[in-house]
Amino acid sequence: MYREFLVPDDEEVYEAIGEWPDSDESGARVLTLRDDFGQSVIFSYDALARSVRIRWVNDRGVEMLDVFRESATRLSFASGQSTKHISIDFHTGECTGALEIQVTPHLAVRDRLLFQ
Repeated sequence: MYREFLVPDDEEVYEAIGEWPDSDESGARVLTLRDDFGQSVIFSYDALARSVRIRWVNDRGVEMLDVFRESATRLSFASGQSTKHISIDFHTGECTGALEIQVTPHLAVRDRLLFQ
C-alpha cells in the first residue's frame, strides 16, 4: 500500500533547527549539520522517492556511517531549550520504524526497524 511521505516546508525546517535545506542534482533536499568537534551529518530526503540518506563524517573527513532507506512516511523537526531533533518514520508493509537524528547538544543517530 502506497503511503505519502509528509515533509515540512523549508521555512519550518529553518525555524526548528536554524538551517536552510539545499537541493542536490536529483532534487533531494540536503542539510549539512556540524558539531563543535568538526564532525558532520549530511541528511538528505526526497519526498517523491520517499527516501532518506544519512552520512556521518568524522573530523578527518572519513565517512563513519552511510544509511539509505526508502518507504519514509513522515519527516519532522523539533527543537527544545537545549536540543534539536530530526525524526523520520517508515512503513514498509511488513515493518515499521523510525530514524532519529539528534542535532544538538551533540550529534547522534538512532535507528529502529521492527516487524509489525
